[in-house]
Amino acid sequence: MGTIKTQEELEQFLKPIDEKVGGIQKKIDALRKDGTDQLVVFDGQIEKINRDASLSKEEKQAQIAKITPQRDKAVQIEEKNKAQIDTLIKEAEDYLNEHYEKDYYSKVVASCTEKKAEAKKKYDAKVAELNKQHEAAVAKLKDSEELREEKYVQRNRLFDAKMAYDKEISDIKAEQHEAFVYEYHLIDLLRNSKFTFMQNQRQKRENRSYTFNRRTFFLNNGLYIVIICIFAALCIITPIVKGGQQLLTLNNVLNILQQASPRMFFALGVAGLILLTGTDLSIGRIVGMCMTTATIIMHAGPNTGTVFGKAFDFSGQPVGVRLIMALVMCIIFATIFTSIAGFFTAKFKMHPFISTMSNMLIIFGLVTYATKGVSFGAIEGSIPKIVIPKWGNFPTIILWAVAAIAIVWFIWNKTTFGKNLYAVGGNPEAATVSGISVFKVTLGAFIMAGILYGCGAWLECCRMVGSGSAAYGQGWDMDAIAACVVGGVSFTGGIGKISGVVVGVLIFTALTYSLTILGIDTNLQFVFEGIIILTAVTLDCLKYVQKK
Repeated sequence: MGTIKTQEELEQFLKPIDEKVGGIQKKIDALRKDGTDQLVVFDGQIEKINRDASLSKEEKQAQIAKITPQRDKAVQIEEKNKAQIDTLIKEAEDYLNEHYEKDYYSKVVASCTEKKAEAKKKYDAKVAELNKQHEAAVAKLKDSEELREEKYVQRNRLFDAKMAYDKEISDIKAEQHEAFVYEYHLIDLLRNSKFTFMQNQRQKRENRSYTFNRRTFFLNNGLYIVIICIFAALCIITPIVKGGQQLLTLNNVLNILQQASPRMFFALGVAGLILLTGTDLSIGRIVGMCMTTATIIMHAGPNTGTVFGKAFDFSGQPVGVRLIMALVMCIIFATIFTSIAGFFTAKFKMHPFISTMSNMLIIFGLVTYATKGVSFGAIEGSIPKIVIPKWGNFPTIILWAVAAIAIVWFIWNKTTFGKNLYAVGGNPEAATVSGISVFKVTLGAFIMAGILYGCGAWLECCRMVGSGSAAYGQGWDMDAIAACVVGGVSFTGGIGKISGVVVGVLIFTALTYSLTILGIDTNLQFVFEGIIILTAVTLDCLKYVQKK
């Protein structure tokens, strides 16, 4: 009990710190008055003039010219006083470093720790008392209905006691947090909100600790924790089962990244559609169509297969021309079909499940009928060395995926279209009221997906040295969608990050690769993937329910 302090006692500990730092702050404020403070005023005036649409360019320049001499004077005063202000800031911060924790914050922490212990004792005593009263009441009751009522009332009493205890703990936690924050309030005034790197990091750590919630943490990260444990188990099992062969080697990691690279394009494409509460079931068939197209164009010599009965021969064209032609045709074909699905989804409010399923059937039917379902063999042997050469053991196909990630991240986070994508996904009605065209955003997301699918399929063709057929890519739509869901892109709309998509793709590729090395049957691999997807969606639903 001796360590518990009243508010008045804590204020007495804080008083000399406030007086010392406050005195230094007054000196700093006086030095900033004609310099930094005036500079802020003048910069605000200039910004206001620049935003004023009623003024001509010449009028703006004239008004800014009047302010400039005064601003220049404020700059000179600021520069003149800078060294003195820095000295005062250092003096104040040195004082805080020496006295704040020792003379005030440590006492708050000790007091709060003791308060938590007292609150726990009171709660335990309250629960014991309620249980004793409940047992006494139950002993007197014989009627089953009355017993059921008493149990219900007891549950409510225990719940109320727990809520009261949680509130008391929360208040104590807030008291300690406020004491921590107050030091940075003083530093904020001293530094004009220009914290050092270490000061920012300390505040971030404290905020994470203060806002940490175990339930939310496991909802957000539980799946990743389980998957990490699975991989750890696989790393231990593999050498035992495979006679010393290690799973976690540089060569295996590079192979996983190499296999994941083309799939990254498909996941990034469908992620934008999931962000709009949509999906795309046609990815696998688009891959098959584009692989076939790319193989035909980049085939080594005349094609043995035909398209609608006609054999093509592009071998007379330079390799560079065929490369670009294949990429362009893949993008065009993929974008045409995704645009069709996007148009019906945006214009007629058709669910993407239907529009993309129709695409899936149409594409597969057309490509299979046109090519009789045959594979078109290998592409020119020099093409992979041009597009995805190896630098030593490093496969440069990974750089294509990194470029795609960077571009899509920029679009999602730094462009108006990206902001509109989140807005429409989160609440299309509110987005419409805000002046956002839901039709254009939806169609734009499908077009972007088509471009990414085309690029990914072309890259996969180069990686696999051709062998394009209508059946290639079967099941890739599920892999791409699953990667997004596991990566935290929510089907509820408007929630998701590019980093999550990347993690999701890597998780599924690594899992498939690891199970293949262990010799696990492909059908059982689907079982593992299904369990992971089900778990990911369940956690996503729980997060949504919690927010509601």
